[in-house]
Amino acid sequence: MDFSIRSNQFELLDRQDIPSADIERNMAELEFINRHLGGHAITIEGVRRLAGPQPGLHVCEIGCGGGDNGKAIEKSLQENNIHLSYTGIDINPHCIRVAENRIWISQIRFLISDYKKVVFANKPDIIFCSLFCHHFKEAELVDMLRWMSDNAKAGFFINDLHRHPLAYHSIRLLTSAFSNSYLVKHDAPLSVLRGFRKKELRDLLKQAGIQDFTIEWKWAFRWLILVKHL
Repeated sequence: MDFSIRSNQFELLDRQDIPSADIERNMAELEFINRHLGGHAITIEGVRRLAGPQPGLHVCEIGCGGGDNGKAIEKSLQENNIHLSYTGIDINPHCIRVAENRIWISQIRFLISDYKKVVFANKPDIIFCSLFCHHFKEAELVDMLRWMSDNAKAGFFINDLHRHPLAYHSIRLLTSAFSNSYLVKHDAPLSVLRGFRKKELRDLLKQAGIQDFTIEWKWAFRWLILVKHL
C-alpha cells in the first residue's frame, strides 16, 4: 500500500443513497471516536486560540455531520462564560436531520447546503471543519481554503487526518473489532488514506494565497491547521 500519495477512492458516506438509519449509526460512532481519540479536544483548542475576549462567539462548521463538535464547543465555552452561536452546514439532509434531533444549543441553526452557496448577512467569527477536507480533491481544497479565509472574521481552522501507516492499521483493527457500522468500518481506514502529509497542507495553503498559518501535529494522528486574521 502506497502512503506517499492520497487515495482518490470515494467514501461510502459521500454517496446519496445511504439510508438515514445507517447514517445515524455512523454519526454516533464518529462522536465516540472524536470524544475518546482527541478529535473534540483539537477542535476546542482551535476555537480557544481564535476566540477573542468578547462574551459571545459565532462559530460556523462546514461539513458538520451530526453536529457533535458544536455540543463539545458549547460545553467548553460555558466554562468561561462565553455564549456560543453555532451554525452547522452540511450538504447531506440525513446528516442535518440527525444533528437537529441530537444537538441542543441555545442559539443554533443548521443549513442543508453546499457550503460554497452560503452567503452570511453577518460573517462568523470563526469557521472550521473537522474530518471534512479529506473528502475533497486538491483543487477543491484550494477553493475551500479561500472561502473559509474570506468568510471568517477572526480566522479559521481545520482538524483533519495525518496519512500514516500506523494510523491506518490502528483504525482498521479498532473499527473491525468494535464498530457496528459498515460505514465506519469501510470509511475510517479509507479516510486515513485520503488524509494529508504536512508538506501537502503547506502547499495547498500557499496555492490559496494564505501565507500566515500554523500546522501542528496532534494525537491521534491529526493535524490542526490554524489561520488567524489580524
